[in-house]
Amino acid sequence: MINQALAFILQNVTNLFLIALLLRVYMQWMRVPFQNPFSQFVVKFTDFAVKPARRVIPGLSGLDMATLVLAIALQFILTLALNWLSGFPFALVGASVLLGFGLIAVVALLTLMCYVLMGLVFVVAVLSLVNPYSPYMVVFDSLTRPVLSVFRRWIPLVGNVDLSPVVFFLVMQFVVAFPLTWLAMLARQLI
Repeated sequence: MINQALAFILQNVTNLFLIALLLRVYMQWMRVPFQNPFSQFVVKFTDFAVKPARRVIPGLSGLDMATLVLAIALQFILTLALNWLSGFPFALVGASVLLGFGLIAVVALLTLMCYVLMGLVFVVAVLSLVNPYSPYMVVFDSLTRPVLSVFRRWIPLVGNVDLSPVVFFLVMQFVVAFPLTWLAMLARQLI
């Protein structure tokens, strides 16, 4: 019972930080302006870990590799910790399972990124209905415009209603349910 409570707390706290790291990578990749409260919060929330990592890991073609490597490493440690708390016999199997756990960590991070993108699209959809002139709309629109523009090319407006977020949700749910789940099952077989 205590192990389950610890796993719950560890997973939720770590996932919040992972979401912030993924948002930081994605915001820099999409060249979102960092002069707004949301971006400044994400930067200040993650700076304590990212600044030391940047001294060791350089960027690559405008991509914040230090933050990305930090997110992958943190997800890998979380995966190991959760399996240890659930009673996985690490002492018996040795280091041969690390590749499987590494793949599980990458799949979990990709799944989390899919959910982050879905959350961003949801926020944009709600803000466009409630308060389209919100100062946060600029940031969220900058983050979602590249992914939604793919769908907007093929899906026409229906009565001045943009259905691209709905199709985006369906595609992301498909990606999470089938290819990523298949990869996770493949990774579990390596353990």
